[in-house]
Amino acid sequence: MKNKNIFIIGSKGIPAKYGGFETFVERLVERKERAEIQYHIACMGNEEKDFTYHKARCFQVKVPNIGPAKAVLYDLLALQKSIAYIKQNKIENAIVYILACRIGPFAWYYKNKMRRLHCELYVNPDGHEWLRGKWNWAIKKYWKISEKYMIKNADLIICDSINIEQYIMTEYKKFKPNTTYISYGADLPEVLTESNHVEVKEWLAKRELAEDEYYLVVGRFVPENNYEAMIREFMATDTKKKLVMITNLEKNKFYEKLQNHTNFNKDDRVLFAGTVYNQELLLSIRKMAFGYIHGHEVGGTNPSLLEALASTQLNLLLDVGFNREVAEDGAFYWNKKDGSLKRLITIVEDFEKEEIAKIAERAKDRIAKKYSWEKIVGEYEKLFLR
Repeated sequence: MKNKNIFIIGSKGIPAKYGGFETFVERLVERKERAEIQYHIACMGNEEKDFTYHKARCFQVKVPNIGPAKAVLYDLLALQKSIAYIKQNKIENAIVYILACRIGPFAWYYKNKMRRLHCELYVNPDGHEWLRGKWNWAIKKYWKISEKYMIKNADLIICDSINIEQYIMTEYKKFKPNTTYISYGADLPEVLTESNHVEVKEWLAKRELAEDEYYLVVGRFVPENNYEAMIREFMATDTKKKLVMITNLEKNKFYEKLQNHTNFNKDDRVLFAGTVYNQELLLSIRKMAFGYIHGHEVGGTNPSLLEALASTQLNLLLDVGFNREVAEDGAFYWNKKDGSLKRLITIVEDFEKEEIAKIAERAKDRIAKKYSWEKIVGEYEKLFLR
């Protein structure tokens, strides 16, 4: 069988150093089973060059720093380079897979070029980017328009959430979108090694934390992740445990508003712990937490939620469709009404160890059966080769 060439655009690149899309691309490449698949991965870099990583061809794209539009320009330049490479090397039946809907207004132009090369356009719509609180009204408007035209011009839309797929089918019904569902993935953690154990103990000791004596939050420091609700409700409890937030804290208007509304700086149980990019260390921090609190409400299958279900005993999730779809009966749920999360924290702290073990087992079973990377990679390879 001839090679099937897959060009992936939209992640910052591999090896993964950043977020969900980068980790997804790395897993797709490093766990590839079918030899006939040849990946071409766009990577953001300081110079234009190619390199090989796990037999994937990675091509760096140099992008000037032009503010919020940098990501749009990056996708456009990567798409131009991909089309040029396909044409130059006379590649037949290639697939260009674009992660996120950033370049919708330009999609029709490049789709015509791709059609002449017998090349298909696949799109992952990600979550509801146009709802994110960090954007002003003009950028939100652009995101929504861009999503519309990406969906209109795509040959296939790959949704990592059933809720997102239903939204695409309903919102863009007039385009008769061709969709499929393949989730994001996660690994069930192995037993911690001695070196991992020492490293996390040092990390905890430096912050005066102890195993099973803290709740953990992991996610971007943005309003739609509901930091205010989580902090306010936690502070209203009498718990002796701490609330540890691993996030890219920025002392901006959102931070000032958060501080003014909650006075978290006056409660020594609340700790902003900065970022942790060492994935093994982060896994250890997750495993040693008493519980994980998840406030994300915009997006599809959230990577940090999958990782929490795979590693943390108790998971307390904001009750929205995306989160229930993933965790089902492997977690507990709260809403944004006053007292909801406070009551839940009080309840779970009275649980016996056996009760905690049962809910943890249900969460891990959910990951093993529905979200393992082996399953996800296999589904993608089957799709690419169909």
